[in-house]
Amino acid sequence: MMDLKYWKLERDADGIAWATLDVADAGANTLGSPVLTELGAVLDRLEVQPPSGLVIRSGKAAGFIAGADVEEFTRIDSAAAARAMVDKGWTLFGRLAAVRYPTLALIRGHCMGGGLELALACRYRIVVDEPGTRLALPEVMLGIYPGWGGMLRLPALIGPAAALDLMLTGKGVDAARARRLGLADACVPPRVMDNAARMTLLSGQPPRRLPLLQRLLNGPLRGLVAAGARKQVAARAPREHYPAPWAIVEVWERYGGNALAVPEGSPASLGALFGSDTARNLIRVFFLQERLKGFGKGADFTPRRVHVVGAGVMGGDIAIECALRGMTVTLQDQSVQRIAPVVARAAKRFERKFKGRARDVSFALDRIIADPHGHGVARADVIVEAIYENLEAKRALFVELEQRARPDALLASNTSSLRIGDIATALRAPSRLTGIHFFNPVAVMPLVEVVRTAATDEATFRQAAAFVRKLDKLPLPVRDEPGFLVNTVLGPYMYEALRCVDEGIAPATIDAALTAFGMPMGPIELIDTVGLDIAVAAGKALAGPDAALPRGLAERVAAGQLGKKSGQGFYAWPGGKVNKPAAGAPPAGLAGRVLAPLLAAAQECVSRGVVVDEDLADAGVIFGTGFAPFTGGPFNHLRTMRRSG
Repeated sequence: MMDLKYWKLERDADGIAWATLDVADAGANTLGSPVLTELGAVLDRLEVQPPSGLVIRSGKAAGFIAGADVEEFTRIDSAAAARAMVDKGWTLFGRLAAVRYPTLALIRGHCMGGGLELALACRYRIVVDEPGTRLALPEVMLGIYPGWGGMLRLPALIGPAAALDLMLTGKGVDAARARRLGLADACVPPRVMDNAARMTLLSGQPPRRLPLLQRLLNGPLRGLVAAGARKQVAARAPREHYPAPWAIVEVWERYGGNALAVPEGSPASLGALFGSDTARNLIRVFFLQERLKGFGKGADFTPRRVHVVGAGVMGGDIAIECALRGMTVTLQDQSVQRIAPVVARAAKRFERKFKGRARDVSFALDRIIADPHGHGVARADVIVEAIYENLEAKRALFVELEQRARPDALLASNTSSLRIGDIATALRAPSRLTGIHFFNPVAVMPLVEVVRTAATDEATFRQAAAFVRKLDKLPLPVRDEPGFLVNTVLGPYMYEALRCVDEGIAPATIDAALTAFGMPMGPIELIDTVGLDIAVAAGKALAGPDAALPRGLAERVAAGQLGKKSGQGFYAWPGGKVNKPAAGAPPAGLAGRVLAPLLAAAQECVSRGVVVDEDLADAGVIFGTGFAPFTGGPFNHLRTMRRSG
């Protein structure tokens, strides 16, 4: 009989077997091949002496199962190897789904990818009502599909439209939404989770069954759902760049969710997907993201009180994110009237986040405290400056903050264009100041640049990175240079697009060429969204105050046409929505021309040490600008272009 290394199997007085997964020396459980083999051994033991029920749970303090071991994906070198890996999980989970005794997945914390596919193979699922509980099938983000039964079982459980939405976007749901969707049978607090699992297993209640219409849509009428899904995919994921969403629809519609039934040679086959450049590059991006997450580890720093100075768009949104993550925020500006719009904005954000949970909305709002006189400075663990971009104003502010703050408080500036070292010269202890540069919109953009100056000590940097991770953002270490990484590469890219406009190429044509390349938004629409005045200020900060502005930009700013914020820029923005004319045929090489300055600037940033290597530059530009993820980042894209000649 196999000794169990990853699983612990116990029986209680009711005859229930409790299988606890705890992958040693790992922060999260993953379903690598040895873990799956052991799960097979667990089922072997239970087949000999069947229990009254089986509970599958995690032995980690937080987190159920993070998914498959992505490292194993990098070793797949053939269609046969891809098929063998998928067959192992498909067969094992099929066996779990077919056992005679009732089975239940007790889900506390993240339940991703293969972890959710395992849970779907159980008869019941109970989710623990905690902020960390999240369920998703994010395989599409890696350029592949959920091949261990997710495409079969999720549509049968919650209906095909809802299931395809989750699989095609990779987005997750929290515990409450999982219960509403029917993905979970119950949503319970931690204190009763074991009893709830026991009662559900012994209840004898039948598994959830879809209503008749949903069963028809998952059966003879699935072509209707598939057609709608393909239309949605076409709008956001070109097949040549992102084949996985198209494959998910095809495997569900034509092969019942069984990837093993897809013939080799089909674009939806395992060999085609796992062997694609897109999958290789997106798996690369996954590891780049994990590297960024690692910068927030190793610091014993749990900020509970944050003081933000500046209740503008950036300062207000930083305050909202902190409150959303459970921190108490004191927000300072010249008057309560300036702070009030932030509270109104926060209320809308929290109502969307905590839909139907008025108590949680109220608690989150209570964590944002208007503080025009800055009383919160003295108690704050973190102090973030987000006032206007003026060196002397920031210096004067930090002189006052340093005097009033606790000696161990983290001092940070959200400046986007000034050197942190220049601001820090006003401090008695310049090593205390770091840069924590968020991007707009704060709620959406995952990257935060964490700025090291020559004086920044290691403890300060680690605290800053840990704070960023507490906000569920990705910290990117950058050297103290004007524009840091992201703005330094974005500026030349946007200005090259503006020069194209000056030459007579229509803005919509330029944007169409770049979105066809894979950018999430064209550069002209991006400038309109950021604000033409901001583009002018950033250009002067990076290129010098005497640098010549593109003519179209200068003329529009002089006319008060600042983009989305004013209702008119290069495009009209009625009701805050862009109104673009039809795009013309782009000149040959237009996308390459506009991208060339971005690629050159990225190379220059690495050579100057703004980031320490090309991989971090790729990560920063992908997560900070949306640079086409399927390419693997600007440096990976350059290498691919060189290989292809």
